[in-house]
Amino acid sequence: MFRKTLAEIALLVGGRVVGDTSIVITGISGIKEAKGGDLTFLANPKYLPLAADTGASAILVGNDVLIEGKPVIQTDNPSFAFSKVLGLIKEYTTPKLMGIHPSAVVHPEAVLGEGVGLGPHVVVEKDARIGRNTVICAGTYIGTKTVLGDNCLIYPNVTVREEVIIGNNVIIHSGTVVGSDGFGYAQVGDIHVKIPQMGTVVIEDDVEIGACVTIDRARFDKTLIGQGTKIDNLVQIAHNVQIGKNCILIAFAGIAGSATIGDNAIIAGQVGVAGHVSVGSRAVVAAQSGITKDVPAGTMMFGTPAEEYKAATRVLAHMKRLPRYAQELKELREKIQLLEEKLGKSS
Repeated sequence: MFRKTLAEIALLVGGRVVGDTSIVITGISGIKEAKGGDLTFLANPKYLPLAADTGASAILVGNDVLIEGKPVIQTDNPSFAFSKVLGLIKEYTTPKLMGIHPSAVVHPEAVLGEGVGLGPHVVVEKDARIGRNTVICAGTYIGTKTVLGDNCLIYPNVTVREEVIIGNNVIIHSGTVVGSDGFGYAQVGDIHVKIPQMGTVVIEDDVEIGACVTIDRARFDKTLIGQGTKIDNLVQIAHNVQIGKNCILIAFAGIAGSATIGDNAIIAGQVGVAGHVSVGSRAVVAAQSGITKDVPAGTMMFGTPAEEYKAATRVLAHMKRLPRYAQELKELREKIQLLEEKLGKSS
């Protein structure tokens, strides 16, 4: 069970306690839902009226904030400090498998590092290598010659196919498949003939991959997920895609084969990126957009096909006004007709 005093939490977040430092925190919650024993946070001044009535035992606040009758921890960034405490609590609930479950199947030629934990019915194939302190939960499959780095967490029922390379501190959530065949076929007459997918997938350090994500292996060379990238649930990444460092890909996005996503780019929900297209570093693609051509670095795009955000929203605004424009056009035509009739009579 999580139990920390305000003094201990302040030390963790680099803050200063105003009030009783010995108060014990056992949970964490939003300012409206919090109860006794919980820590909450106040980052937006508009929620200040809620602070006096919250049931929380203490509040993370900015450096210049005091709340009468409530112990607070003053910090530079209360939202970030709250996230750090959440991470600490998460450590108490994260699976900590020690050793190998009797039902796990590990090939004699697989290599397991010190402190590896394997849950029930995990399969580790020949020549796979699992790094130190990596935890692989129940029902997960690790293919031949696949490499997992140190301190990874693989949740239940993940499939990591053969010859995939995964770095350190990677988290993969349930239902995800890494290294499935790329979708490649040659049409011979009326028959679709499968093209062998001979490449691999490389996932660099500190990547987190959500539930039910599919990352296809390359036809040749590798499909790449860059260091620090975070991928939401239900994202499809096709063969030979290259995703840069510290990118964000949100649910239902689909990246077609050989597309390139630059560092720190954001691909929002339900975005489709066409094959062989490049999205530049720090570009942002708004939700439900379709990318059919290269996107310059630092650009925000929207629409299908996507255009520069401001231009696209202007077009959308005009589309919403079309009924009004149609009515105005009808009235103008009627006025012109009346003028023509008057001119015709006067001549």
